[in-house]
Amino acid sequence: MPDPNRKAVCLLSGGLDSATCLALARRDGFDCYALSFDYGQRHLTEIDAARRIAAALEATAHRVAKIDLRVFGHSALTDDIAVPKGRDEASMGEGIPITYVPARNTIFLSFALAWAEVLEASDIFIGVNALDYSGYPDCRPEFIEAFEKMSNLATRTGVEGITRMKIHTPLIRLSKAEIVRLGADLSVPFGLTHSCYDPDEAGRPCGQCDSCLLRAKGFREAGLVDEALR
Repeated sequence: MPDPNRKAVCLLSGGLDSATCLALARRDGFDCYALSFDYGQRHLTEIDAARRIAAALEATAHRVAKIDLRVFGHSALTDDIAVPKGRDEASMGEGIPITYVPARNTIFLSFALAWAEVLEASDIFIGVNALDYSGYPDCRPEFIEAFEKMSNLATRTGVEGITRMKIHTPLIRLSKAEIVRLGADLSVPFGLTHSCYDPDEAGRPCGQCDSCLLRAKGFREAGLVDEALR
């Protein structure tokens, strides 16, 4: 059972990484408050997935913050730019892809920090990964460490000693296959999750974007069937 004295804000995108991260926080006894974002992304399928996951994993609360990163654009997820398809692993590992949304994790963590301060919570969970991460700069350990340090300088609860903020990244050094196995051990409802950058109008994954390919690789190497594709 979650401990109401151990509140945590858990960023929940609707994908398998964030769902596994939420399940892990629940397993470790945290009272979880899930936070998702409608940020002007190409589709809202992932928001629907996040709502289903939050309910299935019994988050204490789930909020969807609406912001509009389309005002800045410069990403295939928020602008009229084609999502890359069919890339091999070598291509995915070169440089920062056009699906990177400028400063997205910095913005998301800032919102999580604000809610954590209101809740007087000392813990934030985010499912970033530094191995199968497609080159995103805001998934690196040094970024998380810097944000955590800033968090304890930027809030009233931090300055007054009410909280000592910890940013948890339990998946950061795991391969996608290891994340899939961990999620399976935690009974994560993979069939409710959604990872695709460019689904069709019915919400079905394209199967060819970087996120779909990395997800398929993870399930294949884990020796498991992806319930979302059944």
